Amino acid sequence: MRIDLLYIGKARDEHSNAIAEEFLKRTGRWTTVAMREINPERYDIFARFPSAHKVFLDPAGKTWDSPRLIDFLSEGERLGRDVVFLIGGHDGLPPLWKPRADLLLSLSAMTFPHELARAMLAEQIYRAFATLRGHPYPR
Repeated sequence: MRIDLLYIGKARDEHSNAIAEEFLKRTGRWTTVAMREINPERYDIFARFPSAHKVFLDPAGKTWDSPRLIDFLSEGERLGRDVVFLIGGHDGLPPLWKPRADLLLSLSAMTFPHELARAMLAEQIYRAFATLRGHPYPR
């Protein structure tokens, strides 16, 4: 299983960036994980990751708790299915991409800067893998 955390827009907040990078680095002990900025005008997520489960963060998406995300990632790991998470920029997700997502997921009913959303999502991914591996972090 591979996890890609993609985001639209420049990552300018060094503190949020450091948090996201640290959690993904920790997650890298258990699975392949990468994070990168993309430009939707020059990047075709659907061609690049044709078989991956595409989870796009959107305020109107489903709201999951941490155990539900753990179940989702556990199932993906069991099936050997890669997962791509996408966080939109200041204008949200590209309008033509949103309906093509396998899942629209909301982190919260509140609005957050995309940099903070990346840090929060990276922590939840780490929390999920730590839980699955019996690591004491999630206590």
